[in-house]
Amino acid sequence: MAKAPKKPAKPKAAPKPKAPKPRVQAGPPDLSSVRARIDALDAKLLKLIDERAAMARDVIAAKGEDRGLPIRTDRESAVLRGLLRQPRSAAGARLIVTIWRELMGENLALQDPALHLAVWGGRDPAHVGELARIRFGAAFPMDPMATPEDALSAARRRSGIAVLALDHGHNWWGKLLAEPRLKVFAALPDLSTDGPLSALAVGDIDIEPTGSDETFWVTDSARNDIALEDALSQLGFAARPIASGGGLKLFGLAGYVQRNDERLARAPGGLSGVIGAAPQPFDL
Repeated sequence: MAKAPKKPAKPKAAPKPKAPKPRVQAGPPDLSSVRARIDALDAKLLKLIDERAAMARDVIAAKGEDRGLPIRTDRESAVLRGLLRQPRSAAGARLIVTIWRELMGENLALQDPALHLAVWGGRDPAHVGELARIRFGAAFPMDPMATPEDALSAARRRSGIAVLALDHGHNWWGKLLAEPRLKVFAALPDLSTDGPLSALAVGDIDIEPTGSDETFWVTDSARNDIALEDALSQLGFAARPIASGGGLKLFGLAGYVQRNDERLARAPGGLSGVIGAAPQPFDL
């Protein structure tokens, strides 16, 4: 009687890799060795920062002659949000945002050396000036303005950006309804942990959605805030009141809303419109 064929032997499972044994340190690290390591890292960082700064020349060449203001909030937001999603063991989110805002500001200044900030700080000029520096970096000059009209006038000039406080009773933002070139493109503070919305940045800048935005809408409707929120909700908008003055009201609409959105034609008010949009503050 023929013997049954032997079943092929099962391949042996590969041995599981052993977890590395925790490194036991005999004592505290030698300070001179730590400093030497820091110096080596600093040298590498400097080389990378210098290489990144040099890329501004390539950006200028790629954009051509008719560039306009070099600020692109959608690109900046994508870079920063991407970095904040990266795994880190020690670098805090505030450190990441601060470093890259400075790098971006330096890059902008290299692209347009005439770029300057005009800041109207309202009742707290020191605070608004600090928020402007955090948002735009220290690469280009910042000039304090006596009135919001002065700040808007500076924004109309080539290479000008205005940062204006949201002060109770001042409705400078309503003037943007008659300024189709000037738009709100940034909300300050840049970091959600630095407090509530305090100022807006205005410029002749092309705005693109970032995926996490707030649109700014002005109306002369006499309805109260609750009634306006309800009316806007019925049109499909999540809205919040931001400021009022001189018979005008400023609302924030969740998301990116186009100026020509047909729903806004049915919104309350005889004089109303979108005056810009800005990325939501970074939530640390």
